[in-house]
Amino acid sequence: MKKIKETLDYINSITNGFKPEIAVILGSGLGSFCNNLKGYNIPYNDIPHFASSNVKGHKGELLFCKIEEKNCVIMQGRFHFYEGNSMQEATYPIKIFKQLGVNTLIITNAAGAVNKNLNMGDIILIKDHINFMGTNPLIGKNDDSMGERFPDMSNCYNKNLIEIAKNCAKNLDIDLKEGVYLATTGPSYETAAEINAFRILGADVVGMSSVPEAIVANWLKIKTMTLSLVTNFATGVSQNKLSHQEVIETGKKQGQKVSNLIKEIIKNI
Repeated sequence: MKKIKETLDYINSITNGFKPEIAVILGSGLGSFCNNLKGYNIPYNDIPHFASSNVKGHKGELLFCKIEEKNCVIMQGRFHFYEGNSMQEATYPIKIFKQLGVNTLIITNAAGAVNKNLNMGDIILIKDHINFMGTNPLIGKNDDSMGERFPDMSNCYNKNLIEIAKNCAKNLDIDLKEGVYLATTGPSYETAAEINAFRILGADVVGMSSVPEAIVANWLKIKTMTLSLVTNFATGVSQNKLSHQEVIETGKKQGQKVSNLIKEIIKNI
């Protein structure tokens, strides 16, 4: 808890004790969400015990601000397991959010389409996940003051938030699809054989993040929802070679639509 206290003390010294109730994690190419938002910006590199985000398309800052009259903290880029961070380092911000007062978490990510009925730019409301990362962020000694040893996962993606998201998408005339997210470690993209196997397992989209964050949020009893933006077709779905640049470009093109949806969801929480 000493590390957590040091992190909290530093953040509170910058934000004057600003108490967020909603946290948003922005995936690749979705940085435009923060355009025109004003508040307290804190680079990750300045925050004690925070890792660094070195992935292109991630700004690497926390933004504490008001959205729709709600106190929010925006994570502009995340810490990935494939960058060499431990699972505990990658999910450390979620523990900090809980201590700051966050009770609702909106996770976003850029994902590859496994389901052949999906199109580039589709927004997928995640209803469940498959953890194919070979590890779990809760491995190790459990802190009973934060969460139970064996947390139930049946409502990891909060059913009430899912209904709010559906209604908000309808109000904005956004075709919001539902699906299952499968998480791999990366950083290599998947093979065609792996994607075929994932499809058989029931995955609709695939990515390299989000699931560890959702697991820890569920453990901390933070209500959580995830939105995936389809930014590329997975290997075997398309004959084109995959590239991170394509992910970023699609994120930028569709970013406003995702931003509008998130802000409408925040308004209705």
